[in-house]
Amino acid sequence: MKIAIIPARGGSKRIPRKNIKDFCGKPIIAYSIEAAKQSQLFDHIIVSTDDPEIAQVAVGLGADVPFLRPMELSDDYTGTNAVIKHAIQWFNNQGGVVQYACCIYATAPFINSDYLCSAFEALLTSNASFVFSVTSFPFPIQRAIRINKVGRVEAFYPEYISSRSQDLEEAYHDAGQFSWGRAEAFLNDTVPFSQASIPIVLPRYLVQDIDTLEDWTRAELMHKAWHLGE
Repeated sequence: MKIAIIPARGGSKRIPRKNIKDFCGKPIIAYSIEAAKQSQLFDHIIVSTDDPEIAQVAVGLGADVPFLRPMELSDDYTGTNAVIKHAIQWFNNQGGVVQYACCIYATAPFINSDYLCSAFEALLTSNASFVFSVTSFPFPIQRAIRINKVGRVEAFYPEYISSRSQDLEEAYHDAGQFSWGRAEAFLNDTVPFSQASIPIVLPRYLVQDIDTLEDWTRAELMHKAWHLGE
């Protein structure tokens, strides 16, 4: 069995009701549900939430909400893997056998079903535990600077501060869209940021982390610009 799990708790602090807030005309979680459906990969697309309103919206968009997430997995400190494990274990306890699971984030309006399919193919044809979306940093991380306690600038890596950008190794970060994994890897708490994983590289124009209202505005502007070119 292949399942998609979309974590969407109700207690977002920085952006209230973030997971069902209107984004360019529809609840932002709709983009994740629609991409999962368009991929035609999943036996079940579920939203893991503790919130009845989010559950109602998710069901209206065509997802399943077979349970409400327990409160001990719905606070600010619960990691994503614990939520995915809970969903896999729930299905297994109901008599199903989950072989593959895909965590799809609820605030990923640029998610594309083609990348979900490519990632699953990479997982099937490898011995990797995970395949997840990444994108490149727009500026060399080796030339990062910090502002110290007295308001002055310091280099994180002084040895690279005079290096040319083209001479520095490119670096990547989690794109925050999806993570495919073998069920046993999630259940065994296998570390994804390791050689257990394969990256699917997304272009930067399809990636925007959304943690603040400023991020939200930027993402909407990017989304509108993206669709102008279609």
